[in-house]
Amino acid sequence: SPSCSSRVWSVWSFLLFMWCLTHIVSGQIRYTIPEEMKRGSLIGNVAQDLGLDVQRLRSGRARIVTRQSIQYTELKTDKGILVVNERIDREQLCGDVTPCSFSFEVILENPMELHQVTVEITDINDNSPMFRKDEMKFEISESATLGSRFILPGAEDADVGSNGLQKYILTANDVFGLKQHSNPDGRKYAEMILQKPLDRESEPKITLKLIAVDGGNPHRSGTVNIDITVLDVNDNPPVFNQSVYRATVSENALKGTYITTVNASDADSGSNGLITYRFSNVKEQVTDIFYLDEVTGTVTLTGNVDYEKDKKYEIMIEAMDQGGLTDSSKVLIEIVDVNDNAPVINVMSFSSPVPEDSPSGTTVAIINVIDADSEKNGQVTCTTDSILPFKIKSTLRNYFALITDSPFDREVVQEYNITVRATDSGSPPLSSTTTLRLKISDVNDNAPLFDKRNYVAHLTENNSPGMSIFSVKARDIDWNQNARVSYFLEETQITGSPTSSYVSINTETGAVHAVRSFDYEQIKQLQLIVKAQDGGSPPLSSNVTVKILIQDQNDNPPQVLYPVQTGGSVVAEMVPRSADVGYLVTKVVAVDVDSGQNAWLSYKLQKATDRALFEVGSQNGEIRTIRQVSDKDAVKQRLSVIVEDNGQPSRSATVIVNVAVADSFPEVLSEFSDFPHDKEYNDNLTFYLVLALAVVSFLFITCLVVIISVKMYRWRQSRILYHSNLPVIPYYPPRYSDTLGTTGTLQHVYNYEVCRTTDSRKSDCKFGGAGSQNVLIMDPSCSGTMQRIQSEKSILDEPDSPLEVSCFFHVVGSGCGLLPVHHVFGGYYLSKIYRWRQSRILYHSNLPVIPYYPPRYSDTLGTTGTLQHVYNYEVCRTTDSRKSDCNFGRAGSQNVLIMDPSCSGTMQRMQSEKSILDEPDSPLEV
Repeated sequence: SPSCSSRVWSVWSFLLFMWCLTHIVSGQIRYTIPEEMKRGSLIGNVAQDLGLDVQRLRSGRARIVTRQSIQYTELKTDKGILVVNERIDREQLCGDVTPCSFSFEVILENPMELHQVTVEITDINDNSPMFRKDEMKFEISESATLGSRFILPGAEDADVGSNGLQKYILTANDVFGLKQHSNPDGRKYAEMILQKPLDRESEPKITLKLIAVDGGNPHRSGTVNIDITVLDVNDNPPVFNQSVYRATVSENALKGTYITTVNASDADSGSNGLITYRFSNVKEQVTDIFYLDEVTGTVTLTGNVDYEKDKKYEIMIEAMDQGGLTDSSKVLIEIVDVNDNAPVINVMSFSSPVPEDSPSGTTVAIINVIDADSEKNGQVTCTTDSILPFKIKSTLRNYFALITDSPFDREVVQEYNITVRATDSGSPPLSSTTTLRLKISDVNDNAPLFDKRNYVAHLTENNSPGMSIFSVKARDIDWNQNARVSYFLEETQITGSPTSSYVSINTETGAVHAVRSFDYEQIKQLQLIVKAQDGGSPPLSSNVTVKILIQDQNDNPPQVLYPVQTGGSVVAEMVPRSADVGYLVTKVVAVDVDSGQNAWLSYKLQKATDRALFEVGSQNGEIRTIRQVSDKDAVKQRLSVIVEDNGQPSRSATVIVNVAVADSFPEVLSEFSDFPHDKEYNDNLTFYLVLALAVVSFLFITCLVVIISVKMYRWRQSRILYHSNLPVIPYYPPRYSDTLGTTGTLQHVYNYEVCRTTDSRKSDCKFGGAGSQNVLIMDPSCSGTMQRIQSEKSILDEPDSPLEVSCFFHVVGSGCGLLPVHHVFGGYYLSKIYRWRQSRILYHSNLPVIPYYPPRYSDTLGTTGTLQHVYNYEVCRTTDSRKSDCNFGRAGSQNVLIMDPSCSGTMQRMQSEKSILDEPDSPLEV
């Protein structure tokens, strides 16, 4: 600060105590500067005096808050200094009040700090004493006694202290002397005292000069002329009955209000006893407020008084008679304060929004409340609504801090309208309010919550992949990014596979989609965990269990477990002819891998040889007799039982039950030896039967053409065959009995290859089995010798073998040839005739076991000899023949026929033709 000023540090212990309680740092500093300093002049280093660095002033956005209409000071935050902003006139700012000072606050934020700064303005001698009039006139009787006093008009000096008015000087004379006095308020005035009797005849007029001098350096002064007229004798001056008159008036008193009356008396009579009253040595504004009746001495109110401006008035009243003699008295008028000023609320700082996790005691706002009234009328209390989580604490004088009283929850209340009310202690009390709108900012303190504790969804099996199953929904009551919910699948295992291989979830919508098609028979339910996670930092999440129940569809037909349907043999149930009504023949056992009503099975008798003899239990599948069995009933009974489930639409399976009505097994065997096991009843499929009949007719015509062609070709090859012992061995197609219906048509198309050499007695082919194929292997060293048939006609004139009817081989001259086979079956009886004729060939020749070479042997992969397909083969032999040296072995899943290299199987002529012809069909035929 300048050399003419001094810096005063003052730290109040009370402020320090309040700072500790309210988390607000506060301090107070005081500077003293002279008035009339130039703009920009240094007042003091605020940063240094408050113990702050310049960086703190900038980061805390330090600023000055003042109540004056003119901001006299400026804070330079970049340097931390306080400078003069406007010219300061102490007389204009404070008037006669000493010491003269003004205060303001320096506020910093983050954290909140409040510092009070007081600047005291010292006076300089820039005003000269001045008299209100340039001339004063006195009329003094010549009879005035020595020592008479004449009050001289006082001078006014706007300066104070030593620069103010100090003394009066009266020009030198021998008639009047000068005596100086001081009022209680510090103002000085002078009295002129008569020191020598007046003589009007010698000196009717006296002219003097009164000089008012201040104490400044250099001195300043003001003068007034005093003109004294000497009058004739009036030797009794007026005398007031009180030296001081006291009165009070309320500041809200109306104009014309009576205040007091002054009274003076004069012992003279006549005109010399008439007294007039007048104000003496008062400021001009006092005459605008008060009125003095010159005759009666009554003082009344003519203007407005304000306690906040002037608390009392001291008025000098002079009483003068007609002779010019005077007396003076003082009237002291005290202004009574009235509670006429409501508190004024100023929000110094306000922080909004506030995080919802702010602890209790967080400062939200700093409020300054000013009441211009005094004493109780100026005592202010600051309150807010008690239902809100806020309270107000007093920090410095007239400063209040709005702090939090309890934690916030933005999800309950997002913002508060805080009404701050300031009330004084007057009667009646006056108050004022202001409203602060405080917003609460969100904190990620709430995890997403699902709308259900767990989810159960249903999905019908055989769904399409990608199908939407259902959706989960979670809600986060936080706001904005904290409320953005994403959905994830927890990595769990379902039957050893990750959850993500079964279902997926849309992270935005929570829709759960099926990744694959489900089969109820493999998996009946899925249990997975869905996690909902918000977008906060750190994120919060919650889990929910989701159970997806797979619903069954009727996609599986019933499966018959008993009786077992085999393609190579006929299974028959025996019923004795003595069976009574209700005799349990057998029981059809079936299962359905579906569930619920889709697995409820019912049994019905679809077709039977004699419907009047048997019935089927609709629920248990039991086949019972419904009447007594008689001798007229056929031995062979064929029942077709349909097993149907309860699904929509329903699925069914048909089982053929063969029943033998006989008392002994030989009777059954003789009857069933001719039983066509390739015949199945499918009367319900009329359309397919008609279609099959048309196809068979077409194939039959085709076969006739092919047979003629083959016969011609064979006739040409007969010479070659005649000179060699190579018989044509029939090969029966695999699964001959497994045909559809009664048409004799195979379910698949088969192609076969035959390799052999012409005019040779040895086979050079060697075959190996690979994969799961069933093959017949012959070593290259194996030789099969076939003797010449005794009679050429026995072969050449014989009708075609069964092979020639059912399969047509295209024999190539040498090497191996490809022979397509068209499976055409003419019927059961035609087959029996061919089998009988073939048995004649077997009977009259020594036939070795000729290997059957696998179909499409040349169609292998690479050079490995591995077939591209799986083939099943059956071997046919005649019964009661000589033992074959072939060994059969089973390896892995392959059924192979292995012949040792040294193996030579020959079959001798059977002793009796009847031993073959009368024998039942071979095991294959049954």
